[in-house]
Amino acid sequence: MAKKKNTPAKEKAQKTPAKAKSPDTEKLHWLVRPQSIRNLWIGGGVMLAALVAIEKAVHTHGYFGLDGTFAFNAWYGFAVCVAMVIAAKGLGLILKREDSYYDGD
Repeated sequence: MAKKKNTPAKEKAQKTPAKAKSPDTEKLHWLVRPQSIRNLWIGGGVMLAALVAIEKAVHTHGYFGLDGTFAFNAWYGFAVCVAMVIAAKGLGLILKREDSYYDGD
């Protein structure tokens, strides 16, 4: 029996592992890869949930009354973040220049 010769495409398919990463994904910085971003979101959510859950067991002493409420740090941080995004959008509208601003006179 004569042995069939593999074509270059078949040889490449046989050498490539089943879960090979694309060359583009391997070149990306680890903070830009989709899987890393997903893992960071999951880790951050788990950490936030754990910190809020721990607050149930720890008695906090508020100085101003409002800061003694349950999960104050979580909801206050979220509210301030939203306020900063809205303020930045408003500031961007005020400071925005046309695309041709730096073109010659």
